[in-house]
Amino acid sequence: VQLQASGGGLVQAGGSLRLSCAASGSTSSFNTIEWYRQAPGKQREIVAILSNLGSTEYADSVKGRFTISRDGAKNTVYLRMNSLKPEDTAVYLCKANSYDTGVFVWGQGTLVTVSS
Repeated sequence: VQLQASGGGLVQAGGSLRLSCAASGSTSSFNTIEWYRQAPGKQREIVAILSNLGSTEYADSVKGRFTISRDGAKNTVYLRMNSLKPEDTAVYLCKANSYDTGVFVWGQGTLVTVSS
């Protein structure tokens, strides 16, 4: 399975974006799908997690503003980002994890730039 992230762009503070992580095949075999971000000069950090049971977790910095969801029919996981802040500026990446098989797949990043 390959992952393709898209949906990034330039947005003003307070605006919204929806990122997509499209898989080339079914993601049902993966335990979790995760969104990470990496800002210039900073370490990569996890933003949101979606389990195959539907549970979600979020970094404290995005709770209440970001929502991770899945469209199984489209093999796509979304990250809806509202009330964006300049500090949300980063390259966003998605990752699929299968702890059962030890398979971990990264997608390429999509750049989100939030202007003040």
